[in-house]
Amino acid sequence: MVRARSTEDVVVGDEVVRHRLASRVIHWTVGILCLVCVLSGMPIWTPVFGWMAGLLGGLAVCRVVHPWAGLLFLAAIGAMFLNWRRDMRLTSRDREWLGPKVLSYVTYAEHDDQVGKYNGGQKLFFFAVSLASLALAASGIVLWLPTSFPQAVRVAGILLHDGTFILFAMAIVLHIYLPAAQPGTYRAMTRGTVSAAWARLHHPRWHREVTAGIERR
Repeated sequence: MVRARSTEDVVVGDEVVRHRLASRVIHWTVGILCLVCVLSGMPIWTPVFGWMAGLLGGLAVCRVVHPWAGLLFLAAIGAMFLNWRRDMRLTSRDREWLGPKVLSYVTYAEHDDQVGKYNGGQKLFFFAVSLASLALAASGIVLWLPTSFPQAVRVAGILLHDGTFILFAMAIVLHIYLPAAQPGTYRAMTRGTVSAAWARLHHPRWHREVTAGIERR
C-alpha cells in the first residue's frame, strides 16, 4: 500500500501495484460526484424519486446543488481523462469489443492471453463515459439557463440529457457489477494493488510485462 502511493506497474512480493494514490483519488472523486448528481437530479427529473430530495435538504436545495455538482463532475472526468489517456489508447484488437467479444467476456466463454493492463471493454467504457459527460454537461447548461436558448434547443437538451443519463446509469450499474463478479478487483481501487494471481488471470499480458520489465521489490 505504501508503494502504491506514487507508483504503478510494480511487483511487490506477491502483489502488483495497479493504481497509484492519485488515480484512486480521481476515480473516487468521480464516483462521489456522480452519486451527488444522481441524488440531486432524480427528484428534479420525476416526483417518483422525490424522496431523494430529503437526503440533500429538499427539492430547492437539489435545484441549486445539481448544476454545480455537474460542473464539478465534468472537471473530475477531465482529470480522469488526462490521467488515463495513454493507457486507454485503442488498438485494432480492442475494437473487437464492439462485437460479440463483450458477451464472451461477461460469460467467461474464452480466455484472451493478450489482455494488457486494460481490456478493450474497459477502454471503450472510458471513452463512452467521457463523451457522455460532455453530452450531460452541454445539455445540462441548456436546462440550467433555459431562457438563453430557443425552444427547439431546449427540447433537444431535455431529450439529450434524459437519454444520456439513462444509458449512463445502465453503464454504471454494469461497471459496479463486473468487479463484484471478479473477487479481488475492488482492492485495486482501495489498496491500489492486486494479487499476482489476479493479474495473471484477468490481464495476462500486463502481468508478463510488469514481471519481466520491472525489477521485483
